[in-house]
Amino acid sequence: MKTEETTLDRIRTRPRFKMFTHLTKEEYADNLKKYLTEHKDEFSGNINKEVATIYVETKYDSYWKPRLSLRVEIEDDHTVIRGVFGPSSAVWTFFMFLYFSFSIFWMTFFTMYYVEKQIKSAEYPWALSASFVMLFLILLTYIAARFGQHKGKDEMHKLRKFAEESTLQFEKKII
Repeated sequence: MKTEETTLDRIRTRPRFKMFTHLTKEEYADNLKKYLTEHKDEFSGNINKEVATIYVETKYDSYWKPRLSLRVEIEDDHTVIRGVFGPSSAVWTFFMFLYFSFSIFWMTFFTMYYVEKQIKSAEYPWALSASFVMLFLILLTYIAARFGQHKGKDEMHKLRKFAEESTLQFEKKII
């Protein structure tokens, strides 16, 4: 017995997908708009012929509110739909900025501590403590990201359902 894996089944391990379709950009955008209006109490978003951003309507907005971003492109005479599940780009960029900043500060403070020990100086007695504070802030950022992902889990399942119902039916197999 052979089981086939669809494009959207790979989302479990990777929150992005790519699929080919027989529709034009305009036809796909019209189908998405139609599906969105049929489910306007559950989903909302912005759709044009090249980019669509879909999110789940909720009573609350959290910082890690997941979105489905769809980009429609022409590749080798085929229409390609690329989808990405995740928070808004501003939130993702902010968390990457925090990771980068805290990591650079950790390396700086630890290097100051190490050099101070090598040259037997006592100019930076606080450097080791500051490096541990940076490690704690990195851990705190990671916990905040995981907490946000956990809070958005149900919305991610709804967005996957949206992607399956609105997009998968138009998939074209390219051999």
